[in-house]
Amino acid sequence: MEEPTEAPTLNGMPVSIPNGFQEAEEAFHARAVEIAGCDDFGGQDYLGSLRVLLAAYDEEARFNAYGADVARDMVVGALVKRLRSQNQLQGHPDFLNREIKRPLVICGLVRTGSTALHYLMGQDPDLQCLQYWLGAQPQPRPPRADWENHPDFIQADAEIEAMYQTDPSLRAIHFMMPEGPEECRQLMVQEFTDDGFEVNNHVPSYSRWFENVDMKPTYLRHKDLIRLIGSNEPEDKTWLLKYPVHMRFLDTFLEVYPDACVIQTHRDPAAVFSSYVSLISGFRALVEDPIDRTEIARRQLELWVRGADRAIEIRKKHDQAQFYDLHFSDFMQDPVAAVARIKTHFGLSLSGAGEQALHHWQADNPQHKHGKHVYSRASEDVGLSSDEIRDHFSHYMNHYGLRAEKR
Repeated sequence: MEEPTEAPTLNGMPVSIPNGFQEAEEAFHARAVEIAGCDDFGGQDYLGSLRVLLAAYDEEARFNAYGADVARDMVVGALVKRLRSQNQLQGHPDFLNREIKRPLVICGLVRTGSTALHYLMGQDPDLQCLQYWLGAQPQPRPPRADWENHPDFIQADAEIEAMYQTDPSLRAIHFMMPEGPEECRQLMVQEFTDDGFEVNNHVPSYSRWFENVDMKPTYLRHKDLIRLIGSNEPEDKTWLLKYPVHMRFLDTFLEVYPDACVIQTHRDPAAVFSSYVSLISGFRALVEDPIDRTEIARRQLELWVRGADRAIEIRKKHDQAQFYDLHFSDFMQDPVAAVARIKTHFGLSLSGAGEQALHHWQADNPQHKHGKHVYSRASEDVGLSSDEIRDHFSHYMNHYGLRAEKR
């Protein structure tokens, strides 16, 4: 994170950040204003969410020696991003009139091939996606040739590499690069409504609150930021978005993006649930101690079962042509053909240039290129047997015709 050259000030007086998160709220804002060089946060809808999070940090988080500092930097960083993107939006109010027509949106249960699909579809020159570095610092997308020398791109690259240096195994679990397609989480963090907070830290009160929060302000800001980032592209160039969490809030997402084309990915939950617990445990181990894998597993099981079941009911209220279900086995059999079927379903075509780009990416990025994620079976490591996981997801599995995978 970029640091100010002088101590932050508030009303002309130096400000230090207290140790307690709740008492530091004012100082967090002052530090962010000092770094960003502007002071309009774009309304106060985010404050309630921020305060729930700060209280959970004070009362529940299990920070290790570095964890509290990391969390403070994250809070300030999110506020800085909000300030800077708000400044961009104010400087270009005409961007807010742009239409986002029929965006392609990948969602579904975690670890179901959605990241591989996202990266593959992100190579299609007929689509535009949210690159990691632009999610981190939303702004009109510059020409591709300018990216590597852009300070925000360089900063994003450094952040990713620092994370992988701290825990090299994370590269095999969830690969990221600054120019690559990124999940929507970076935009949602600006409202402090994102499951990344409950993934990175033990914050059960925030997690319970987040499960039932009104996400409309978050998705409205999300849409404004998408308009901003794509403002240098033709208005009719189709957006490709991806985030498993959208499935948990599908009703609100479709309220803000009523013509979205939803691609829901599916796989036997028992085959991948332990992988997800391993991913969360890896992130938490960077900032917390102790790590209770069983507690993480049971909490995440509850969250995603409810999210999957709720999405089934929400989908019943919409035109079924608005959705495409992609099973992991079908995707793995022929990824490029799967993308072509998705586009055809939504009345789009995969151009010759697009097909070539996808085949090129697939050839250069075979499975396990960045290492194989090795993790224990659910029954051995997280206190949940495969049968127990499938029992919890039985409604979801029956609805989509999912069968148990052989290990």
